[in-house]
Amino acid sequence: MTALILRRLLQAIPVLFIVVTLTFLLVRSAPGNPFSTEKKIPPEIMEQLEKEYDLKGPIWYQYGQYLGKVVQGNLSISTQYRDRTVNEIIAQSLPISMTLGSLAYFLALAGGIAMGGWAAIRHNQWGDRTIMLIALLGISIPSFVLAPMMVMVIALKLNLLPAYGWGSLDQIILPAICLAVPFAAAIARLTRGSLLEVLKLDFVRTARAKGLSEDIVLFRHALKVAILPVIGYSGPAAAGILTGSIVIETLFGIPGIGQFFVNSALNRDPFMTSGVVLVFSSFLILFNLFADILYFVVDRRVKLE
Repeated sequence: MTALILRRLLQAIPVLFIVVTLTFLLVRSAPGNPFSTEKKIPPEIMEQLEKEYDLKGPIWYQYGQYLGKVVQGNLSISTQYRDRTVNEIIAQSLPISMTLGSLAYFLALAGGIAMGGWAAIRHNQWGDRTIMLIALLGISIPSFVLAPMMVMVIALKLNLLPAYGWGSLDQIILPAICLAVPFAAAIARLTRGSLLEVLKLDFVRTARAKGLSEDIVLFRHALKVAILPVIGYSGPAAAGILTGSIVIETLFGIPGIGQFFVNSALNRDPFMTSGVVLVFSSFLILFNLFADILYFVVDRRVKLE
């Protein structure tokens, strides 16, 4: 187990290097300038700004300067928020995104497993078809379409939850649901398909032949095996929820890392954009590693490589 973790962490170094390199070069190669404004900046001031932010000279020189800082844990100063470093902005906004993402993640797991299990038990009945139709809609409708629809119905028409802002519990619920819906739908389909296959296996028939109740057969025996595909999907799902929160945070006015990422891309802020992408990529690697470890803990037949 320790060897696996060390090997994965070492493999992550070149991956993150490539991610940082491509992100920085793509942002700096885009037309325009991080200091472009409606009012033309005098050439001498522009030259001073570029020198201060190490954006003067060939792009490979700029990249080398930036990479040297990243290795030391310094993500530079944002060219848009010039009185704040990227480290400070991420440290302030990431906990908000993680709070939203964590709630959405657990809603997706709990809701998806419950719906998938309920649909499998009622295979080919109206409940099964209804759940699968809802899951299909949940997967098909994009977040930027689903969120305004839910705001219009739940917040504006029914006035059950606030449509905007951050700070209270009722302001977290609606964006968390919007963020969780597509992943809950995918988990429901995975759980249903896996559970239907497991219920046909010999050990389930043996458990039933021993006179065990259907609840014990389902929850103590079948579901433990059927949950394995969900565990495999949980790593990419967690990363998808974190990156998907960018859209949700923008729509609901949540001061998380997503808003800073969108603004940095629009304003050609290479340091903020690269820093956020680096954080997201790191979480993606960690989430997949945790999923592999959990998969091994649940099913000891799996060999970790």
